[in-house]
Amino acid sequence: MDSGYYLIDSGDIETLETLILQRLAASDVPFASAVEKNVPIYDVPALDLSNPDLLAEWGSVLRGGAGVICLKRAYADTGTIDRATDVFCKIIEEERAKGTSKGDHFAASGANDRIWNALQKHCLRDPEGFAAYYANAAIAAASTAWLGPHYQMTAQVNQVRPGGKAQRAHRDYHLGFQAAETAASYPVHVHDMTAALTLQGAVAHCDMPLVSGPTKLLPFSQRYAPGYIAFHQTGHSEFFENHYIQLPLNKGDAVFFNPALFHAAGENRSSDIDRMANLLQVSSPFGRAMEAIDRDKMCRAVYPVLGALGQSEAHAVIAATAEGYAFPTNLDTDPPLDGNAPETQADILRRGYARGWDDAALHRALDALSARRKA
Repeated sequence: MDSGYYLIDSGDIETLETLILQRLAASDVPFASAVEKNVPIYDVPALDLSNPDLLAEWGSVLRGGAGVICLKRAYADTGTIDRATDVFCKIIEEERAKGTSKGDHFAASGANDRIWNALQKHCLRDPEGFAAYYANAAIAAASTAWLGPHYQMTAQVNQVRPGGKAQRAHRDYHLGFQAAETAASYPVHVHDMTAALTLQGAVAHCDMPLVSGPTKLLPFSQRYAPGYIAFHQTGHSEFFENHYIQLPLNKGDAVFFNPALFHAAGENRSSDIDRMANLLQVSSPFGRAMEAIDRDKMCRAVYPVLGALGQSEAHAVIAATAEGYAFPTNLDTDPPLDGNAPETQADILRRGYARGWDDAALHRALDALSARRKA
């Protein structure tokens, strides 16, 4: 900690336990209709979603409170949900028939039905139904409460069939999608601010009793400072399994949570429920560079001179030249098959430098990457 970085073995169970033993008082969430298992429950049709005090309450809960809000009847008219479900089922059937590996985050590929970039596919397949779905005022209010205006919506559908196993406990995008060693390379203040860049949400597309495995949550765990490293550790995973909570959901309900909250999709122990949720990942508008740069051209131009440089100098040049972050990408064609993040331009340049590729080999690798990433 004195160096400004968390160590790879950072974290202690006692600190996490102290956090999660807190209790959320009803007086802390006056707009909530109830508090269940430390999660404030909001009856959406009874709320004025334009009330700034309500949005302030949601932001406070997500940041320093339980870290999760449950919006009952977010879609009071579930016909909109059913229409979207029909679209999603058709997409799943078509993509399954193609037999391509989808990859997944924190679960084995093939364990679930996953639609990457469900937002775009839904829009292009059924524009009218898409508009009805995302005209939802509760979705907009929750996104604004955490990220402010001009947020960026993405969505991935996840369907867990009967017998589908639970995910590992984890945190989410951005830093949660990095290996523990990579997360440890980021300074402490980045761990502090990364959660403010994303909001996680899930819209229930069917009734989700506990037996179907709705999301396992650990309220207050988003406040555990070294959690982006600690969630990888066996002891913390075991602690999560001994203390998580689950809430049954009805079709049309929605849950939103801080991406730093320890969570995991549950095991579907039902015999007949295909548990489907539309996973909303809403991003801050601030996660963008100021200039648009063609880094592919830069990579090709600079590669021939890297061989004359020592390793530290070459890696510094690569960092200034190449895209070193895997997202956004087309997860249909560029899935995270060997981890939680696909390959980057910087990965390719570093590998080419280390192996002494000629220019043609480097160009072939960059061409393949560009083809995988195209929307």
